[in-house]
Amino acid sequence: MSTTTNKIPKTKGQLVLIGMTLLYLAAIIFVPAVAVFYEAFHKGIEPFLTSVQTRDFIEAVKLTAIIALIAVPLNTIFGLCAAWAIARRQFPGRTFLISLIDLPFSISPVVAGLMIVLLYGRVGWLGPWLQANDIRIIFALPGMVLATIFVTLPFVAREVIPVLEEIGPEQEEAARTLGASDWQIFWRVTLPSIRWALMYGVLLTNARAMGEFGAVSVVSGSILGRTSTLPIFVEQAYKNYQTEAAFSAAVILGLLAGVTLVIKEILERKTARKISDN
Repeated sequence: MSTTTNKIPKTKGQLVLIGMTLLYLAAIIFVPAVAVFYEAFHKGIEPFLTSVQTRDFIEAVKLTAIIALIAVPLNTIFGLCAAWAIARRQFPGRTFLISLIDLPFSISPVVAGLMIVLLYGRVGWLGPWLQANDIRIIFALPGMVLATIFVTLPFVAREVIPVLEEIGPEQEEAARTLGASDWQIFWRVTLPSIRWALMYGVLLTNARAMGEFGAVSVVSGSILGRTSTLPIFVEQAYKNYQTEAAFSAAVILGLLAGVTLVIKEILERKTARKISDN
């Protein structure tokens, strides 16, 4: 017995909406992306290779990687702890903790950087004490790490909480009744259940850490070769009329974004499949 699938024809209004959406995406994403790649490669591959081998570019990449290597693990640990506490416990201040985790979503990164300066700067609340003890936060690596940690704070927790709430505590309680320790429950029961959501959160955290500009630019001083991350390098190189270097660095960031989108799509599907299976 054969069956036929009737496709619902698109109305004129639907086609107009689709066309407007595609035009909007082209204007804000596709055309700028093509322009960046064109500016980076329209003189050939050699200027691109020369730009990415300069000392300032290499130092910017190193600094960006160092900041990400510090901020991502710290926010991963915090996100796991916060997600488990929120999903598994009812306690006073739970709603406030959720709102606090979401705070970086509602505050401009520039404002976040300014808050760090007002707290740790030379004339800030802790500035005199830090200066007396020869501790440098602002215009140095610690301040840049703090700014990055703040703006990337919510991602791991926000991805793991829904999965923990969806799977429920039944498996963990069963393992506990069988004599498993809390550490064994985490490694053998909880972590396998949330691994795709956790990887998705870590991916988003890493992408934001490497691409952050606003907060880091406020606390870094934007000194090429010293406190300049890759996004800051793009701005500084463009201001100094080093257009090939600026667009070459922008291409690297664009490729990073593209890889992130591909992995994000894979992890989203695996996370959705894991939730539906449970």
